[in-house]
Amino acid sequence: MNLPVNPGLLAVLAGLVLVGQTGPAAADPAPDAADPPDQPAEPEWYSLHGQLTNVTQFHPAFDSAIRGANSLDPGNRGDETVSLTLFAGIRIADGLEFYADPEIDQGFGLDDTLGLADFTSGEAYKVGATLPYARLPSAFGRYTIGLGGELLTDAPDANQLGGSHLADNVTLTFGKFAVTTIFDTNTYAHDPRGDFLNWAVVDGGAFDYAADAWGYTYGGAAEWTQSWWTLRTGIFDLSRVPNSKQLERGFGEFSTIAEFEIRENWLGPPGKIKFLAYQDTADMADYTAAVRAAIGTGQPPNVANVREYSTKPGAEINTELEILPDLGAFLRASLDDGHKESYDFTDINQSLSGGLSLAGVPWGRPKDTVGLAGVISGISKDARAYFAAGGLGILVGDGGLPKYDPEEVLELYYSAAVVEGITLGVDYQHIENPAYDAVRGPVDVFSFRVHGEF
Repeated sequence: MNLPVNPGLLAVLAGLVLVGQTGPAAADPAPDAADPPDQPAEPEWYSLHGQLTNVTQFHPAFDSAIRGANSLDPGNRGDETVSLTLFAGIRIADGLEFYADPEIDQGFGLDDTLGLADFTSGEAYKVGATLPYARLPSAFGRYTIGLGGELLTDAPDANQLGGSHLADNVTLTFGKFAVTTIFDTNTYAHDPRGDFLNWAVVDGGAFDYAADAWGYTYGGAAEWTQSWWTLRTGIFDLSRVPNSKQLERGFGEFSTIAEFEIRENWLGPPGKIKFLAYQDTADMADYTAAVRAAIGTGQPPNVANVREYSTKPGAEINTELEILPDLGAFLRASLDDGHKESYDFTDINQSLSGGLSLAGVPWGRPKDTVGLAGVISGISKDARAYFAAGGLGILVGDGGLPKYDPEEVLELYYSAAVVEGITLGVDYQHIENPAYDAVRGPVDVFSFRVHGEF
């Protein structure tokens, strides 16, 4: 068992605890009761926030009748990741803000983030390192144009300056950031630092969004918000080749996204439903062409040999519902064009996930949360033939696929608020048919999460 916890970085968490407890108090997110309700809150001109998260994961040995280059290690395995981020923001002018988020990362996802399409940690990147390394994953501007409606208060937070804005507005975001900070968000399942961990729970499994190996890209988005709806659209840079550290130069390969959000109490309690569509345009391979090209060569198919400029569309429905003030539910359904290779996210062509999130009010711990979710993900017939012939994908590839079955995940987590700004979490995931291979598994993954923020 390999559990390479970095003591130096974990010591920083103790520092975050002290900062969270002894540093300047954050501004009250609610407006002062003495202020007139129609007056704007005093705007912040700059802000500094931070976070540190450690996720340690372990799985015991499991049955494995086959093993390939991208297979999950069938033996006992443990790995950890650490991320330390500073969120810096400045208000340049009325409505115009700029943010930069330098980060230090260290560690690895289980088995170098391979072997599962529904991967077990949203804090694990497709790259890893034994020693800490620094980078600037996100630096972007945001411009908000008020159109009218109610005056709303903005609580000071990471990448959000305290102040106020009009409910009806147009917001423009441009620079380098994660697509999923704007698209495919969900109150109950979207934050691996605080709620669920599995990739296909915190995002739509078949939403093959533009990203480098760390999950960030260049691009721009526009959001038009009115009283009960928001329309979002954006264009983003794909990686230079699928699943790459480098992004394409000049936007020759790109992804376009549109999302329509409806906020309505259609079942009584508050809820949201979002309809998302996207299209990736790039040099990408057709699975069937890759299999045909390998016939007679004695080699497994390789998507890199048959890439040509083409498009790949996909769609998703994403819902959330506040059943009770402390109980929420969510459901996501996503699919993409299963003829083409997965580009920047993971090897999934269809995915359905759903679950519940309950705050700890019933047992006297209102800041604690428990969540339960299930996922079922699959691949197309073309993708099955490719993997059966020994092809490798972004995350999966056992050297064959003797018996295909959808990958199924059950996830349960508990997040406990220890002191202000510090949470400890435990997470359990049961995975059937890892990498869609019914002759491997099941796999049980146990996780421990430490998260601090100020």
